Amino acid sequence: MTTKLKYIPALGLRVLTPLYDPLLRWAMREETFKRRLIALADLGGGDRVLDLGCGTGTLTLLAKQTYPDADIVGIDPDPEVLARARSKAAQAGVAITWDKGLATSLPYPDRSFDRVLSSLVLHHLKRPDRQAAFGEVWRVLRPGAEFHIVDFGPPRTLPMRFVAALLRPLEEASDHFDGLLPGQIEDAGFTSVAETGRFDTALGPLVMLRAVRPG
Repeated sequence: MTTKLKYIPALGLRVLTPLYDPLLRWAMREETFKRRLIALADLGGGDRVLDLGCGTGTLTLLAKQTYPDADIVGIDPDPEVLARARSKAAQAGVAITWDKGLATSLPYPDRSFDRVLSSLVLHHLKRPDRQAAFGEVWRVLRPGAEFHIVDFGPPRTLPMRFVAALLRPLEEASDHFDGLLPGQIEDAGFTSVAETGRFDTALGPLVMLRAVRPG
């Protein structure tokens, strides 16, 4: 008997999945903030890196192209976006491991990654699932390794406050706009949680965070 994985598809509805890449590319300056996240992660050539909730694989692919000697793994529960990710990697001629699974129950041994990256994933999770995901990230990171995140954050300008007000009724996003994410990450056992960047986009304000799994 198999258990069906529960998740929110890209853009909330499966029918919208084909629009995901174009929307992020043009409305959110996707490549700009994802390249910045990769630069901040400061990967080493032999590092093992997990892209948590990799979606269609844009961040995963950029990480592998930037650090070809790194061992890059992408995980997502949605088979449709994973198929798109595999196709993009094949077209680019790069070798990436793609796994199907949930952020709340990662299929990896303890202390098996040097970096975990997360882009626009956490706002899909309700608070208990988000805390479970943070616990899983802590578990699979090696001592001293880092967790790098880009996701919705507190609005700082009037236009961003307006966009945030439209999204705030969503339980999954409200904690992000209220600035609660750093404290929730610390509650999972991470240290040195710090903001490393900000981006305002047509779909809302983004914040970048870094956290360390202590040794």
